[in-house]
Amino acid sequence: MAQTKLREIPAAPEGKSLVLRTDFSDEPGWNALCKAIEEPQTADNFQAVVHCVDDKQYDGASVDDLLALDHAAVRRDLLFVIDKTAISDPEHPILIIDVDKEYGEPGRNFRVIPSEMWSVENNLRLANMDWEDFSYNIAPDGVFRGFK
Repeated sequence: MAQTKLREIPAAPEGKSLVLRTDFSDEPGWNALCKAIEEPQTADNFQAVVHCVDDKQYDGASVDDLLALDHAAVRRDLLFVIDKTAISDPEHPILIIDVDKEYGEPGRNFRVIPSEMWSVENNLRLANMDWEDFSYNIAPDGVFRGFK
């Protein structure tokens, strides 16, 4: 990445998780993915509660670049990232990164398909489930597609 110092990512509105765009190669794809994430996914209308951030300064930011930011200041424990893989892979698996330096394991990550994003986002944000509850159900390719 060409930039050496990224500005801190602003806090998401209260009660929402942050979805950060780091790939700017496909504007319609980004818009469609944000819409897919936010749509109700179950008969009970469960959906991911997110705030999408579209700021070109994060174009190409790596996991290490994002971990270097101060997430504790805005009380963020995890970060959802729309990167090149999320945009270009047919399943659009969104990258989830643990950024909690106090209680988590910063840098651990996995991917989730958009239709299962609500489960991961809701349960991790509300602490109904732990990271491990999801990691035990990740496919060999690193993608969470729901519980077995």
